[in-house]
Amino acid sequence: MKNLPIGISTLSLLMESNCIYVDKTEYAYNLIKQPGRFFLSRPRRFGKSLFVDTLKEIFEGNKKLLEGLYIVDKWDWSKKYPVIKFDFAEGMLKSRKDLDEKINEILFLNEKNLGVATVNKSISGRFAALIKGAREKYGERVVVLVDEYDKPILDNISELSIAKELRDGLKNLYSVLKSQDANLQFVFMTGVTKFSKVSLFSGVNQLKDITLSKFYSSICGYTDNDLQEHFSEYLAGSDPEEVKRWYNGYSWTGLESVYNPYDILLFLSEEKVFRNYWFETGNPTFLMELFKKNQYYLPNLEKIQVTEDVLDSFDVETIIPITLLFQSGYLTIVNTHIDFNQLIYTLKIPNMEVRQALYNKFIFAYTGLLENRLDFQLHLRKELSSGDVPSLIDTIKRLFAGIPWRNFTNNNLAEYEGYYASVLFAFFASLLVKVIPEDSNNHGQADITIILSHHIYVMEIKVVDNLPEGNNVALEQIIQRKYAEKYKNRDGISVHAVGLVFNKTERNLVQADYLTTP
Repeated sequence: MKNLPIGISTLSLLMESNCIYVDKTEYAYNLIKQPGRFFLSRPRRFGKSLFVDTLKEIFEGNKKLLEGLYIVDKWDWSKKYPVIKFDFAEGMLKSRKDLDEKINEILFLNEKNLGVATVNKSISGRFAALIKGAREKYGERVVVLVDEYDKPILDNISELSIAKELRDGLKNLYSVLKSQDANLQFVFMTGVTKFSKVSLFSGVNQLKDITLSKFYSSICGYTDNDLQEHFSEYLAGSDPEEVKRWYNGYSWTGLESVYNPYDILLFLSEEKVFRNYWFETGNPTFLMELFKKNQYYLPNLEKIQVTEDVLDSFDVETIIPITLLFQSGYLTIVNTHIDFNQLIYTLKIPNMEVRQALYNKFIFAYTGLLENRLDFQLHLRKELSSGDVPSLIDTIKRLFAGIPWRNFTNNNLAEYEGYYASVLFAFFASLLVKVIPEDSNNHGQADITIILSHHIYVMEIKVVDNLPEGNNVALEQIIQRKYAEKYKNRDGISVHAVGLVFNKTERNLVQADYLTTP
């Protein structure tokens, strides 16, 4: 059995270490067989760096390293191209000065590697001189590869002024690519996000974005065939459907889906224990706070439809939460269709790993609950599965009573009906039960429906200014609009209509009633 390539993003090291290599050189060949300029966005730890390094080895003519791969008998190995490579993965850059120093270090390493000396002092002048010098020395046009092009900005995304400084610094570097077009054979840039052309790419607007291309949907990640061909021995004894449920589901076309390679490799190396391997490597704190600040209604995450401009438009000054959620890998494309001459994308959370971990993060962002979150989750699942509605109501009261007061400072969350629904939805969704937000019938829609075991819960949520007197308005709405009717008369199924009334001042559940139909 070959070794698992955990944490290896250098092709030569991978091959020398007798590691499994999932051949992506067919995609590489289709990109490089003629001059081109391309951009690819993929989530972190999806194999982008290994693909960039593979491109480098091909252009530098290292045929021996690629023996047995798709490209080896198709590429003209007599030609060797000078390659300039930028990689911003290393280190944390906290200012424009740090960035400029980093760029100059990278330019120096490329000058040394290519044997090209430059005398220019400015970054743009030095980069342009390096490209021209390499073209003259080697007699071939230059290849420019940029890995993690956006990391300096993303590392400072919560500090707007610093993020803008770094964006402008990178724009200064990348703008050289347009002026040097005649000296370039191939340009490939990759990262997590795609900035809008007016903010970062105005100087390189000749790049072709292949992020959502059906021809490159599997350029990163593992397909089902990849798992069967390369990892079958490692996967022996595991449930393939469970592996798929946990780590598959990423799609950029709505047609073909792939597995997260980092998850698969860690899963196989850790005795096939299902865990949140990939999600734990990220730090989505800023993203969670952005959702809370915008008072985003979390149930909407289950049925998102957007146009292409929402998916690929990103800027530090106007961050759209859904855009960042998609580009970071927390949402993926289910399908596409055309409506009123626009391409419409339907999005969803890709798999069980992301669903559970993401909603756990949302719970903390919206409530501040961390240490006792699991206690609430265990109680909620037990009560939902057993049909113990009084205990369920009591747990919901305790849950909201436990939210720290500081969670409500400098905002109006307590007055917002969607806040209470979002908190409950995040908890229920994190339990990996079936949750239907805004469950519709011919009279309207219930806020949340939960299906677990032999029980169905139809919930309506109301927020009032004063302590309620008389009947429960939320339960009355369920009854009057017959939200629960479509679930009744099923053998062995109990249907619970649950009305939850919250008070703005108390910031908690002040009235809760239910009606159960066996």
